[in-house]
Amino acid sequence: MAQIIDGRALAKKTNDETKQMVTELHSLGIKPCLAVILVGDDQASARYVRNKHKKAEQLGIESIVNHLPAETTQTELLKVVNQYNEDPTVDGILVQSPLPKHIDEQLITRTIKPEKDVDGFHPVNVGNLFLNEPKHYPVACTPKGVMAMFEEYQIDLTGKKAVVIGRSSIVGRPMAALLINANATVTVLNHYSEDSKSFIKQADIVIAATGKLHMVSGDDLKVGATVIDVGQNLNEAGKLVGDVDYDSAEKVAGYITPVPGGVGPMTIAILMRQTVELATWSAKDDH
Repeated sequence: MAQIIDGRALAKKTNDETKQMVTELHSLGIKPCLAVILVGDDQASARYVRNKHKKAEQLGIESIVNHLPAETTQTELLKVVNQYNEDPTVDGILVQSPLPKHIDEQLITRTIKPEKDVDGFHPVNVGNLFLNEPKHYPVACTPKGVMAMFEEYQIDLTGKKAVVIGRSSIVGRPMAALLINANATVTVLNHYSEDSKSFIKQADIVIAATGKLHMVSGDDLKVGATVIDVGQNLNEAGKLVGDVDYDSAEKVAGYITPVPGGVGPMTIAILMRQTVELATWSAKDDH
């Protein structure tokens, strides 16, 4: 049976460390601030934003939530983003996805100043990640959380065969870059990949991020593989499950993340940590 990677416990540890960092910054007169912009009435997005706001307040991070109506124009949204760009009290800016169809999401992402891009999606930050620049820059929160899991459980990536299933700009691509930077041998599978199962069977590390229910089963895995399940799907019974068939995979894997309670809690914990890091880096740049 696999060892379970406990995302909730690690998120709590991360949040405790972040809270201590915030306390130290407060003593220096620095108040980390996260501005979140929500456009429209998507219920899932509203729930995510509430959770982020609540967690920020618990950790002593100032949280601004700007809820704009669905009919907000692209020009109006850009104006709000630029206001936060120029506001020295705001350290991190997050525009909750998805946006209404009449708004160019990539343009909004590119408009956020790279040094305030708490999601790590700005092309400059993505470029820094892929070039493995040694300087400070934000990184997409879910992949960064996965790397924290590897570190916490002392899973060495050097020379290991890693397979990332899914190539989204939110998870798959930055995840692959982080693994390459950690000296793993990385294969990224997508919808068009041929003989995907053979790649998965050889992998020491499998990261599933497709949003497809039970895409990976225990039969697909190499014995002792580390399995990270980023997927969030509802099964027939309306229960939250991942991309991996947990019951069969758990019998084969060496390490495995559950859904819920795995990657999810770490994503918000890393978002909070990164907000504080942005405040810290900004303060150092100012002095």
